[in-house]
Amino acid sequence: MDFISDPQVLLAALGPWVVPGVALVLFVESGLLFPFLPGDSLIFTAALLHEEFGFGVWTLVVVGIIAAFLGVQVGYWLGAKFGRRLFTDDARILKTEYMERAEEFFDKWGAVSLVLSRFVPIVRTFVPLAAGIARMDYKKFVFYNTVAAIAWVGLMTILGLTLGQIDYVRNNIDVIAILIVLISVAPMGVAWLRAQLQKRRANRAAA
Repeated sequence: MDFISDPQVLLAALGPWVVPGVALVLFVESGLLFPFLPGDSLIFTAALLHEEFGFGVWTLVVVGIIAAFLGVQVGYWLGAKFGRRLFTDDARILKTEYMERAEEFFDKWGAVSLVLSRFVPIVRTFVPLAAGIARMDYKKFVFYNTVAAIAWVGLMTILGLTLGQIDYVRNNIDVIAILIVLISVAPMGVAWLRAQLQKRRANRAAA
């Protein structure tokens, strides 16, 4: 599973199918209930190395936005069609815990959660399902999904192009990829710590 920690390995393995491969990863991670794919770091690395792999950066942007958008549309449909029946407490991937976290995120931020969750691994995979389960107004959903896809792919591409000019970044892509993942999951870590502190306070108050 080296490609998860080092997107450069995945890009190299795709050979001439780099762009379709990136599109497939973004599509699957965005809505097909497999959250452990390197979406952020993959876009970043693909933008940084687009000349080396022989494709235009605008091709990456357009294809990436379309793939991310369609993936989330599928996620909404799955949520509306099947609801929470897809999730169980003891599942390896479709854990009830993940769905509950996404629903909390959706309840807190509303439609804007579709944009914000794009930058939070795992949560971004399940928020579209939460929107489908909640039967969010479809026109509003499509609008925010469009904004989210453009913002996510656009920002990651810009970061790859700009930071790629720095020698250290270009020579240590694997380290940067891990750093991007850590920064992305930081909000989840903070939320977990807050929840633990609240539980401790509640337990002390009840004692």
